[in-house]
Amino acid sequence: MADDLDFKRLASVAEAPYGPERKAPAWLKSRTYTALVQRQQESGPLLSLTGSKQNGRKLCVFEELVQIVPAGARTESAFFCKVCHARLLAEHIENAPIWWPGCPYVRFQNR
Repeated sequence: MADDLDFKRLASVAEAPYGPERKAPAWLKSRTYTALVQRQQESGPLLSLTGSKQNGRKLCVFEELVQIVPAGARTESAFFCKVCHARLLAEHIENAPIWWPGCPYVRFQNR
């Protein structure tokens, strides 16, 4: 019981300078996402673009183009964000000027 009170007190002190509604910066969310996907690739191939779309994930403009082109499973499982300029913008600029539907980095922007 005493531990619960201590943790509540710690939480209130920790939130005080920033407020409970403070969000992580968009560039940090973007870099974290990139790192997580790259880490996931180390354990095996990513889900194909076709599989991602069938599971309800929206594809960005560039992923849609790759999915339309007849490509092998290895190509469809690549991490296309690695070479996309939207990723670079999102990882270095807060409120980056990117608006493509389906781009995961657009969702991380604090707008």
